[in-house]
Amino acid sequence: MNVVAGSLPGVLIFEPPSFPDARGSFRELYRAPRYADAGLTETFVQDNLSRSSQHTLRGLHLQNPGAQGKLVMVLDGAVYDVAVDVRRGSPTFGSWEGFELNAENGRQAYLPPGVAHGFLVLSESALVMYKCTALYGPSNELCVRWDDPALRIEWPVGRPVLSARDAGAPSLDQIPLERLPRFEASR
Repeated sequence: MNVVAGSLPGVLIFEPPSFPDARGSFRELYRAPRYADAGLTETFVQDNLSRSSQHTLRGLHLQNPGAQGKLVMVLDGAVYDVAVDVRRGSPTFGSWEGFELNAENGRQAYLPPGVAHGFLVLSESALVMYKCTALYGPSNELCVRWDDPALRIEWPVGRPVLSARDAGAPSLDQIPLERLPRFEASR
């Protein structure tokens, strides 16, 4: 399995091998020892599945307390996946990186706790699965505005389909600093 470090501390891109033949293909989506060998030793406690239509943008989401690490993969379709470092004290605070995840390339993105996450559906629809290191807690939710001018995220679509919550999310500088997770250098 190929593993590439992202530009934000703790972000990893995994490329599990695919085994195609005349019948189709086979890919192992997750095997804990293989990920531990690659440096990901987190325990996952919740799996989420999202189906979205083309140009839907979900995010930028995180929670604190109870920050979640997420291993994100696309089972059907394609998305532009974005990670934003909103961890207080991080050397890359306010920086973002984006990558295409799709069912064909099988790439997976690990986003460490404290990193805001969002994705934009590029295909007609997409089925996105993500494994989380902490349970969802509605009272811990935070949402950062997808088009925050200070972040300057280069989304491939200018007018995405948004939920009311995502459309009304505050910019990063409007969120009290004490509500944001703290950077832990060991991650």
